[in-house]
Amino acid sequence: MAHVAVCVTTPSRSEAEAIGRALVEARLAASVNVVPALSSFYWWEGALREGDEAMLWAKTRADLVEPLTAKVEALHSYDCPCVIALPITGGNPDYLAWIDGETAENASG
Repeated sequence: MAHVAVCVTTPSRSEAEAIGRALVEARLAASVNVVPALSSFYWWEGALREGDEAMLWAKTRADLVEPLTAKVEALHSYDCPCVIALPITGGNPDYLAWIDGETAENASG
């Protein structure tokens, strides 16, 4: 089974934690780590912006990226949230099997 790590940025630690908890509760991710503080620079509406953000890393199956993204979009305060899935090309086989076991085949979005 293919696995991914999904990066999501949020405007605050509390929003990252709320989204992360919802993803794990819905079995769309086996695990979420929250990085509480980032400095971000980005283009938005034609202007260079900067701000403080938080980030979450969700570990899941590749086939759950679409419903996971939909869940993030439903809960996120940004108009266009960053949701980027990066393939996991290797790692601890026991951990990868754990991801499979903790993400339900009938995960709820």
